[in-house]
Amino acid sequence: MTLKLNKLVIGTVTLLVSIIFIPSCKNYLEVAPISSFGPEYVFSNVGNADKAVLGAYSYLGGDNGYGIRLSMYYPYDNDEMMGQGATPYPDNERRDIAHYNVNAGNTQLSNPFSQLFKGVEMSNICIYNIPKMNMYNSGTDAQKKQLKKLYGEALTLRAQYYFELIRNWGDLPARYLPASFETELYKAKSDRDEIYDHLLDDLATAEDIVPWKSQAGTTNERITQGAVRGLRARIALFRGGYSLRVSRQMERGSDFKKYYQIAYDECNKIIQSREHNLNPSFQSIFKDGLDAHVQGPYGEIIWEIGMSGGASSYGDSKLGYYNGPRLNGSTGNGALTILPTYFYSFDANDTRRDVTCAPFNVSATGVIQPRTLQTMVDGKFRRNWITGALTSTAQYLGVNWPVLRYSDVLLMFAEADNELNNGPTPAGIAAFEKVRLRAFNQNAGLIGTTPTAYLSFFDAIVKERKMEFGGEGIRKYDLIRWNLLGQKLADTKAELAKMAVSAAPYDMLPKMMYFQDNSTSVIYLNSLYNPAPTTAPANSVGVTWIGSGITSTISTYYAVNFTANKSELLPIPQSAIDANPLLTQDYGY
Repeated sequence: MTLKLNKLVIGTVTLLVSIIFIPSCKNYLEVAPISSFGPEYVFSNVGNADKAVLGAYSYLGGDNGYGIRLSMYYPYDNDEMMGQGATPYPDNERRDIAHYNVNAGNTQLSNPFSQLFKGVEMSNICIYNIPKMNMYNSGTDAQKKQLKKLYGEALTLRAQYYFELIRNWGDLPARYLPASFETELYKAKSDRDEIYDHLLDDLATAEDIVPWKSQAGTTNERITQGAVRGLRARIALFRGGYSLRVSRQMERGSDFKKYYQIAYDECNKIIQSREHNLNPSFQSIFKDGLDAHVQGPYGEIIWEIGMSGGASSYGDSKLGYYNGPRLNGSTGNGALTILPTYFYSFDANDTRRDVTCAPFNVSATGVIQPRTLQTMVDGKFRRNWITGALTSTAQYLGVNWPVLRYSDVLLMFAEADNELNNGPTPAGIAAFEKVRLRAFNQNAGLIGTTPTAYLSFFDAIVKERKMEFGGEGIRKYDLIRWNLLGQKLADTKAELAKMAVSAAPYDMLPKMMYFQDNSTSVIYLNSLYNPAPTTAPANSVGVTWIGSGITSTISTYYAVNFTANKSELLPIPQSAIDANPLLTQDYGY
């Protein structure tokens, strides 16, 4: 890409630390003045204001942001994938989170919770100060335009930080001013719906002042109008969906269709803008766009979190190291497991399967080394696609995290259209089918007949989002807002039990799979859907495809402690409870 945002942010944060108030690591409520330089200096010109906004972006990345914990710890287990299942378990960290055994003292909760609130605070500083700059209203046209764009970016960043906080922890204190202006040292929780409504209003303001991608002249790492509108649609669907309340029940508001209308309108605006399109190749989104850092012409990735690359645990990501195929037998954890039932839920002609699911490791020379079905890993972020990473043992590979893709806009539009009209209109069906046609290489004869009744189309949306966004941190939260998480986990456990004993519909699956030997690409030499040949094919390397691992590992740990009307949210970290006497621990924790 032409710009790696967080490489610039490293220098930016160095400047900001010396000139602006940043929350202390000890407590997300505390603010420590670092220097005699204050907001008057930082917000005295457009260049410094831009650096301040870049500082607000910086809390998205790193180990405690979307570099690993928010992207690869919190979204699992779901019906696509599971977190690490092997011992030690319980471990009071990532395995306990994945398998719904988490408590307030879990070591992986406090720092992400704190970092997200730091992002809120830095956004608040920008939101408060930028409109007060003299040139915001009295500068040149170029200055006013740029400052309004920065103001809109800051509003959007705050919305993203709060959205992530709410979907993981529920009701939380609402903070819309810099901490130095707050009159209350401690704040109690606000109802999440009130926060969501505030964010939706903020984004309605931002979308009129943040330019579209073609006007912005920037990369996918900076927020453009498509990202603002897409985030507003996403938040509206969560506002109109189910969530766990203090009643210990999953509930949705009676006015939920109001929010589906917002989602519909915002997605329709993006579609009609023609600013973003589907990449014709599903593989290219990840292999080229994210792993090889090539900015393509289609604009499918509307917004991605810029990671710095190198060794910075603050602004980088472990995408492709923590997850994905291992390199040379040891480099990389291969820590997220594709569920066998997910692999076999793909149609055989769906091109997304072999991008999302990686039943292999990679040798030092790039040769494919087969894995068993039950040890398959996710493949969208893989070492052999990451530019310059094949011989590196570094954990941080500079791979960006996709926040929003155009296919998500199309499927949100189709979902909202179905909800508002008690069944899909031709526009909703067309949006849905665009995603499916891309998955099947534009072969309309392979996508099947799109249902037209409300419930059947909703079921089709639920499945299509599963196929499209595997490994992108979306699925668990979708299932929660639909109030389907418990049901889908239970259904998956039942299917895994059938597969383990080769019961229908899994009775014809092969016990062995043979791959082309010494190949740098995956070439299956026998069918994935029929019994294996009695004799190994020539020039093949074989692997036991379905073995005891389904019962000894996957079924033993997969979502093992999920508790309905509790596990849909995480407990607030004990450190935050200890710091704020007005915070309460709800939802059965």
